[in-house]
Amino acid sequence: MAEERQPKGALVHDSERDELGYVMGHEGPYVQLRPVTGGREWDAAPALVRLATNEERLTAMQERNRALNSESSGGVFS
Repeated sequence: MAEERQPKGALVHDSERDELGYVMGHEGPYVQLRPVTGGREWDAAPALVRLATNEERLTAMQERNRALNSESSGGVFS
C-alpha cells in the first residue's frame, strides 16, 4: 500500500518526535514540518506522519494563540 502524501498546510502528528506540525513541503523521501508555534522546520519520515485528530487540532490552536499573545505583549512564550 502506498503512503498517503499529506497536503501542504495540513496539521499532522509526527510520531517519531511526538510533535504536531504543519506540512510545508515534500523533499526527497521526507515531509518538511514546521512547529505549531513557529520555528525551524524538521524532516519527518512519511510513514510516521498522520493527520492530527480533532483534539490535537484544538491543542494546536491553543498553543498557537498563547504564542501569539505572548509575542504581542513582549513576553516570552513558555
